[in-house]
Amino acid sequence: MSDTQNNPEVAEELPKAKVKRRRWNLPVVWVVPVVAAIVAGYLVYDRVREFGPKITIKFKDGSGLKAGQTPIKYRGVQIGEVTAVELSEDQQHVLVKVRLRHSAASIAQEGAVFWVVRPEVGLSNVAALGTVITGPEIGVLPGNGEPKSEFVGLESSPVALEREGLKIVLRSSRPGSLRSSSPVYYRGVEVGTVQEVQLSADATMVDIHVFIKQRYAKLVRSGSKFWNVGGADVSVGLFRGLELKMESLRSLMAGGITFATPNDPKAKPAKNGTVFILYGEPKKEWLEWAPKISIQPER
Repeated sequence: MSDTQNNPEVAEELPKAKVKRRRWNLPVVWVVPVVAAIVAGYLVYDRVREFGPKITIKFKDGSGLKAGQTPIKYRGVQIGEVTAVELSEDQQHVLVKVRLRHSAASIAQEGAVFWVVRPEVGLSNVAALGTVITGPEIGVLPGNGEPKSEFVGLESSPVALEREGLKIVLRSSRPGSLRSSSPVYYRGVEVGTVQEVQLSADATMVDIHVFIKQRYAKLVRSGSKFWNVGGADVSVGLFRGLELKMESLRSLMAGGITFATPNDPKAKPAKNGTVFILYGEPKKEWLEWAPKISIQPER
């Protein structure tokens, strides 16, 4: 036996090999690009996750609509964005490609209405002034039918955004100052609007299409009387002096209509499409009518 084997203390003193583990050190110069790539990747993933259906809206005029800039909004909240604007094959329309957000996918259904929101400045109203700076946007009223990907858009906002209500026609020889968006009053309260003013089918009269809100639809009955309150009625008397009559400043500027309903409890509620005569002024007895009619509560 050797001395090394017989002496345990000598065996313990033998040198041991040291293995150096190589550490992977990322140069500081690469830290920022790597972090930026991770953040960018997450943003792309988050963006793609929000993607909803693609739809196409056909407009007559695409002025101001821009890909990547024009938003689609519902109740003031952005729910999508225009991705492309191009001409139709016959070059008669503008096709606007839109990408909706995933959360707004249910909006693209049969019955949905799209329109271009542009600033409106007039005597009767001022609207959408914010789009003067930001550019036009596309508004929408959701549908409630089957999913759909192609729509025909309106060039301006629909007068009545409520789906439920009463639609009637007032017939007159002349419209006076009445036009689309003119108010309709009952006892001084606005209960509807004029949707459209056009010639009758035989061009002998003027048909004024009116929308009454659902809450007030029961106020219109078979014997209701309508008259024009647009402008101001000025009369001078020797003893009573100067009298100025007008429903409101808005009706003075944009025209307006008011109506009264008789006290007859047997009078039936008007139906959609009912035609009434629009008078120039009311009879005294109409102003005395005060029927009790239950209306729907405010929603």
